[in-house]
Amino acid sequence: MTKTRLTATILSVLAQGLGQMYNRQWRKGIAFLLVEALGIFYLAPRLADAVWGIVTLGEKTQKFVKQGGSTQLVKGDHSIFLMLDGLLVLFVLFVFLVLYVVNIYDAYQTAKVFDESNGNRDIVKLKRGTADRYFPQLLLFFPSLGVLFFTIMPIIFTIMLAFTNYSAPDHIPPAKLVDWVGFKTFTDLLQLKTWSHTFIGVLTWTLIWAVLATVTTYFGGVLVALLIEQQGIRFKKLWRTIFILPYAIPQIISLLLMRNLFNGQFGPINQYFRAFGLDGLPWLTDPFWAKVTVIVVNMWLGIPVTMVLILGVLTSIPRDLYEAAEVDGATVLQKFRIITLPFILFATAPVLIMQFAGNINNFNVIFLLTNGNPIKGDYQFAGATDLLVTWLYKLTLDNSKYNMASAIGIIIFLLVASFSIWNFRRSRSYKEEDMIQ
Repeated sequence: MTKTRLTATILSVLAQGLGQMYNRQWRKGIAFLLVEALGIFYLAPRLADAVWGIVTLGEKTQKFVKQGGSTQLVKGDHSIFLMLDGLLVLFVLFVFLVLYVVNIYDAYQTAKVFDESNGNRDIVKLKRGTADRYFPQLLLFFPSLGVLFFTIMPIIFTIMLAFTNYSAPDHIPPAKLVDWVGFKTFTDLLQLKTWSHTFIGVLTWTLIWAVLATVTTYFGGVLVALLIEQQGIRFKKLWRTIFILPYAIPQIISLLLMRNLFNGQFGPINQYFRAFGLDGLPWLTDPFWAKVTVIVVNMWLGIPVTMVLILGVLTSIPRDLYEAAEVDGATVLQKFRIITLPFILFATAPVLIMQFAGNINNFNVIFLLTNGNPIKGDYQFAGATDLLVTWLYKLTLDNSKYNMASAIGIIIFLLVASFSIWNFRRSRSYKEEDMIQ
């Protein structure tokens, strides 16, 4: 290491910006110095309390104390606020350390450029080269901060809650403190019978629902698109318009309307059944029929989306392939199996994976149509049609079981992320292979 690089590096280690000033980058050096000053001003009075808060989650509970003839409320520590404040301070510390490392690296690289130019410190060329080199990083810096504080930090906060006993009625601050309990929440979820039975049942239905909802809407959309595109079908634009109407209507309106249509007592569907002398079905009150209902309604909402996607794929298939297949004497089924289906799967495999992952977390259909009901007596705060995500919602907002809800949220994330990444990497679309070899 030359003297120039060594001096610039040591100065930037001692204080942010000094290395840049040594390299005659005065504005950049002042900017780094201001960042360090602001960082120290913010972190110095808060860092120790932040670490204490996250480690202990508080030591004093809120209580009433009699003083003289009156009763006064003595405020205690709020475990969740301590955790959140501590996490925020630690994230600011992380950003500060990243900028500190960037400051050292920048000073070293600039000094290296000086050395390679035989000491020619042409500040104009240096500014131009620095701007070209760091312009993309500068544009990404502020969006990255947003992702860090508004996406990553809430995820880490949720993960941390899963390792506490934050739940009603015994551990709701400020009246009660929250404690770290390690993996107890996960062991209770998997081993404690009252929780494990519910978890296994809801997880099983979630996977069955995701498979059926994805398969029915996907292949239903493929079927409708193929029928519309068949030669000899008249009024194709009219058929496309009719089938796209369910997608054009806001989903919340469609689901609330369907909820009334399938009402067991007053719904028009059962009224029509009775008009023909048939008994109505318990569409939303029987566990089996409630599951059938949500799958059918999801088909009504999901098939138009897939249909539009498949129509676009069908128009991109070269007609020469079909003509060559007809010359070879291929049947309609053979042309579909050899030409149409591979093209469709190649173009829509990522979308199919995303639809499956989305159906695992398909909150709207279940919540707005059945609210997870009908109730199952042997389930813990869950109904027969509840998915993991709707069960999580009930645990959080209706029953204040925040630690258990956080554990379920982690499991959902691991399930969806592992499935999506594994299938994306296996798909030919991801590998960018040629479809016909």
